Amino acid sequence: MALASGMTARGANERINVAVIGLRGRGRDHITSYSKLPQARIAAVCDIDQAQIERAVAFTEKTTGYKPQNTYQDIRKLLENKDIDAVSIATCNHWHALATVWACQAGKDVYVEKPASHEIWEGRKMVEAARKHNRMVQVGMQSRTTQHKIEAMRLLREGAIGKVYLAKGLCYKRRKSIGHQPDGPVPAGVDYDTWLGPAPMRPFNPNRFHYNWHWFWDTGNGDIGNQGVHEMDICRWGLNKNALPEVVVSDGGKYAYNDDQETPNTQLATFKYDDCELVFEVRGLLTGGEGNVSYAADNNGCVGNLFYGSDGWMSVDLHGFQIYRGEERKLAQEMKHVEPEEWATTPHIENFLKAVRSRNHKDLTCDIEDGHLSAALVHMANISYRTGRKLHFDPKAERFVNDDEANSYLKRKYREPFVIPENV
Repeated sequence: MALASGMTARGANERINVAVIGLRGRGRDHITSYSKLPQARIAAVCDIDQAQIERAVAFTEKTTGYKPQNTYQDIRKLLENKDIDAVSIATCNHWHALATVWACQAGKDVYVEKPASHEIWEGRKMVEAARKHNRMVQVGMQSRTTQHKIEAMRLLREGAIGKVYLAKGLCYKRRKSIGHQPDGPVPAGVDYDTWLGPAPMRPFNPNRFHYNWHWFWDTGNGDIGNQGVHEMDICRWGLNKNALPEVVVSDGGKYAYNDDQETPNTQLATFKYDDCELVFEVRGLLTGGEGNVSYAADNNGCVGNLFYGSDGWMSVDLHGFQIYRGEERKLAQEMKHVEPEEWATTPHIENFLKAVRSRNHKDLTCDIEDGHLSAALVHMANISYRTGRKLHFDPKAERFVNDDEANSYLKRKYREPFVIPENV
């Protein structure tokens, strides 16, 4: 069975060989987390930027005491390496799905950063690839492995605030203007063609590159799909909804700034389920807080969730949760998170490695099916925002009803040869 799974040809007790793909912010965090786990070995690193590869090799050696055995600029070459058991993907959003599908087809298990997908169609293809090739695919929404959030969701299921009628996600994370930048030369050592991957070819612009790629539709999904997808997932988790809603409406805009950013810095989305609503709000500008969600001392804003029920309400954030019950809204229960700075990345990756051993995707705390559904909510909101109207959705077909314009956003036109096939 172990041999048939494609994972443990070297034996169940040997370390899992992992390749980290995308080596800046989150990729560096991945390296840090794997270095803490004795069941894993960072066997390879991959990035389109040679300078980042060199920094990652030095950082891995400093952190673990050994150098990765292999380095790559091209993920396709990495996936040919039979000694790699799993890949850990920390690329831009527009690469998540393609890298995951290719890795599944190559017999690798996958840890992929949030949001799982860049569009709805490709998210479903990720699920299909994971199941067809018997791959473990964990999405990096670490709340699913954070103990106080697990406990909060359990209490909601048990009726701690009665029947939940509304979940609200708050993404009030301060984002400053990115200004304007002219097009320019590709930096030395950067494989820009591969960085673009499935996205359309366009001249290199530094404002579309490191981190700011989040704010352009070709490569990112705005802050609702960056920080916000964590809270979107908690909303859906708390409502116990395992299908997409039938109605979405989202509006907003880019206010206060005159810069190159395409995505909104202020956005409100409402999703209608049969017996409840999900409301999500993004504010990247200066703002106050809401409910009892903590306001970060470092000026990063207010990020968390509020749940409202027939008997009370709950506030959940990085630091813990509180339950208020009755007409007088008295504090009935709370729980503090003792290590908020860790943000649960290491336990979440540890859970992934456990499933790599067990070969049971149900052991994953955030399997690709959950990752796909929560990312799809983000995409539904953005499509409503971009079309400028309320949209009706068919959850079974995962398509909008009688709306060709909205459906045109479900799947991008992939740039050859960076194409996800219909049959994965």
